[in-house]
Amino acid sequence: MLDCPGEQPRALTVAKDAKFMASVKQTDEAAGEPIEFNIVRTIDELIENIDVISSVGNKTASSITLKSKTHTRLSLRTLAYMIMQLQQLQARHSAPHWRRQLAQRDQEVERLNQVIELQSKRIKCLEVNIETLLTWASDTQALLTDLSKTEEKVENRALRLREVATAMQQYQDDVSSGASTARQWAPAANSGLRVAAGGNAADDPGGNVILIGSVKDFERNAVHGLKLNGIVALEDTALGSSSNSNVANAGNVARLPMSGGSARGEVEYFDEAGYIRGGALRTGEDPYIRNRFNQEASDALPSNRDIPDTRNPMCRTKKYREDLAETSVIITFHNEARSTLLRTIVSVLNRSPEHLIREIVLVDDFSDHPEDGLELAKIDKVRVIRNDRREGLVRSRVRGADAAVSSVLTFLDSHVECNEQWLEPLLERVREDPTRVVCPVIDVISMDNFQYIGASADLRGGFDWNLIFKWEYLSPTERAARHNDPTTAIRTPMIAGGLFVIDKAYFNKLGKYDMKMDVWGGENLEISFRVWQCGGSLEIIPCSRVGHVFRKRHPYTFPGGSGNVFARNTRRAAEVWMDDYKQHYYNAVPLAKNIPFGNIDDRLALKEKLHCKPFKWYLENVYPDLQAPVPQEVGQFRQDATECLDTMGHLIDGTVGLFPCHNTGGNQEWAYSKRGEIKHDDLCLTLVQFARGSQVVLKACDDTENQRWLMREGGMVRHHKINVCLDTRDHNEQGISAQRCNSALASQRWAFTKYA
Repeated sequence: MLDCPGEQPRALTVAKDAKFMASVKQTDEAAGEPIEFNIVRTIDELIENIDVISSVGNKTASSITLKSKTHTRLSLRTLAYMIMQLQQLQARHSAPHWRRQLAQRDQEVERLNQVIELQSKRIKCLEVNIETLLTWASDTQALLTDLSKTEEKVENRALRLREVATAMQQYQDDVSSGASTARQWAPAANSGLRVAAGGNAADDPGGNVILIGSVKDFERNAVHGLKLNGIVALEDTALGSSSNSNVANAGNVARLPMSGGSARGEVEYFDEAGYIRGGALRTGEDPYIRNRFNQEASDALPSNRDIPDTRNPMCRTKKYREDLAETSVIITFHNEARSTLLRTIVSVLNRSPEHLIREIVLVDDFSDHPEDGLELAKIDKVRVIRNDRREGLVRSRVRGADAAVSSVLTFLDSHVECNEQWLEPLLERVREDPTRVVCPVIDVISMDNFQYIGASADLRGGFDWNLIFKWEYLSPTERAARHNDPTTAIRTPMIAGGLFVIDKAYFNKLGKYDMKMDVWGGENLEISFRVWQCGGSLEIIPCSRVGHVFRKRHPYTFPGGSGNVFARNTRRAAEVWMDDYKQHYYNAVPLAKNIPFGNIDDRLALKEKLHCKPFKWYLENVYPDLQAPVPQEVGQFRQDATECLDTMGHLIDGTVGLFPCHNTGGNQEWAYSKRGEIKHDDLCLTLVQFARGSQVVLKACDDTENQRWLMREGGMVRHHKINVCLDTRDHNEQGISAQRCNSALASQRWAFTKYA
């Protein structure tokens, strides 16, 4: 707080102002008549008398009468009197007199300016103090809110600890009475996180507490689903005690017992550290080799680590409906690092209201080590399904969805971390409209050090005609509209596909996934088209945040190669949903036409059954920003009917040459655009120099002059700016070059054959 200048007493200020005004009035009254009038009047009288004296002086002395002399004397006296009066007036109205008056007024003006300046400073000081007080009030309110939440957490934790203590005491009583034969509490050494500070160290079992035991033994003490600085798992032995680890046969899924079995009512800790060690790196092993992220950095982090709350502040004050439906969380994985998989599960349980998580269905897509998933089945609410062969993301997700018991499905990747209140805003949007498919904002988890980084909420999903997903910023108009309320949902033409919530009945009605898609890729494209064209909508919910580990390449293998699998899946989506616009995809990715895509009759029948809209409607109403590409003709450039223009497998900055025509497209497929570009995919034939003999190479199409060619009569392909033509004379040594045009040369004659 600032010490502001004091205000002068009001009576004193009024007295000074009155004195000043009185001095001004007194000065004006002392002058009598206006000074200018007195001086003019005196001068006029003086001139009149001088005229009289002058007229008398011009007469002859003989004619001066006594009367005239008397008049002259009188005039002289009058003149002397007037001179004396003028001198008095001069003294009365002299400059020093007015300078004194002006000086007095200047002093009063200066005093008033000082008063004004003092009051201005005082006002500014008060404004600063008011702002400081408002800030203190806001900070105090926030502190009180935090203290209230902390107090509530402490009270809940104390209550839960008391419940555990009661359960333990009852368990010990049962043991002493011979009701069961179970071993005593046996905390695992170095098993993860410690219980929150403030408890009795002697009673601290150590580790991220995950209890295992019979549900029935704990129901009377309300321990089922308990969270103690982490998660609690209860193994329902009534679901089976067989040691057979493969429990996911024909959809018959049960919770897995502990290795070797356990007595009913037995309580123990989940050995987090032991679980992580079971999948740890070998000495000297590259930490990136297994998962294409730094597994060493992941293994060093606790499963319930703190992450920053990256939501907009307005999201933190939002209230959500209390009639939200519970959800089944479906997570598929294949050879996932144990630490990231466990951290995914813990974040779901710890950062979600307990009553909204019905179950977590883990679908192990035939990982090399079945124990990766089987050990996690000990955790409460976790069910594990293991495929008996590699099925891929799509079929594994459908298997998990079929096994789910909740009316709402939540799909997550196996290397994510859910943020605060991530679930409620998603469930609310689906509760309001079951045809909505909603996604969180996907934050970034660094693949190198696992730093959690907030992503922009002004993004949506999109794609180009190559049908590859991309993030793109909302338009300036949309961003301006969201400025007033950044919590509003964002319509998105496409979803990334890894994380979303959908009503189960609507998921089934829409045809689930295309079950003939393999491994990974293209499924997000297909479900995005299907949802929009068949009456639903896709949204990104800014108040929901989930972090995701983004990798530069896949850590697992694709049967048949990743490129072929992705092209096959993408082509299936294009053939079913894009109508005639699929030709733009084939123009952008010509090689895709050589990849078989299988039978799509069932998906076309589904499209007809659901009365889905055409792709033209999708472009006009959902994604008008995706403009149709410039028309172009696709075919091959032949020479001598037997050889064709070929990329020779080269990419950017590579030369082109001649190769025997094989009529299967590939490196010999070219598009000739209306702008005069000769294109192979997104690469254009480019003149290196504007000179004869220049090389012609492949460069990214950029609409520059050195990429424009003209098709001339006689088969010559001439550059549009200078007189050079494509020439094959030296193609064996330096590739195709640009030489001076000469219609007589066979090496410059080409035939462009369009594809049917």
